[in-house]
Amino acid sequence: MSVMAILKLARMGHPVLLARAAPVPDPTAPELHRLLADMIETLEDSGGVGLAAPQVHESLRLFIYKVPERRASGAPGDTARPLAAVINPELTLDPGDKVEDWEGCLSIPGLTALIPRAPSVTLRGFDAGGNPFTRQASGFHARVIQHEFDHLEGILYPSRMHDLRRLGFNEEIARFRDDLLALPPGATM
Repeated sequence: MSVMAILKLARMGHPVLLARAAPVPDPTAPELHRLLADMIETLEDSGGVGLAAPQVHESLRLFIYKVPERRASGAPGDTARPLAAVINPELTLDPGDKVEDWEGCLSIPGLTALIPRAPSVTLRGFDAGGNPFTRQASGFHARVIQHEFDHLEGILYPSRMHDLRRLGFNEEIARFRDDLLALPPGATM
């Protein structure tokens, strides 16, 4: 039995996070399964809900994610989901007004920001067994998929922000979240 490894995370500023990732040539390749196992170990160690290959210095179109019970709304498409692998994903944003919510990122440790995202999506790709799938997602489920998909496109969440005043350290955001949400557009603190 091989030992899994906790991989080093790329942080904001590293070029691997700014490039569009390459397609995975063979979703069933043994080396891909090793990478996925190491990504799972890394995600479990970090306490996060998603991890894309570029975040562990592998510019490949794959990510893993889960939807914890405490984050799911229970609405259709937004229920708890065990850890899933997504290889060579294609993402379609469903129509509708974007919804803002708070996001963090393992590649931007210690910070949180208010980010607009599509309320629902359609995800197509291959699972860890190389089987094709299509999945509808909404709410937090859709948000985490969009966040991880952005990593494959070389996009970090700060570039999605409308108001940089709503970016801060986790502890400060936790203390002043309501105050920040109450700020009128264009107001200064």
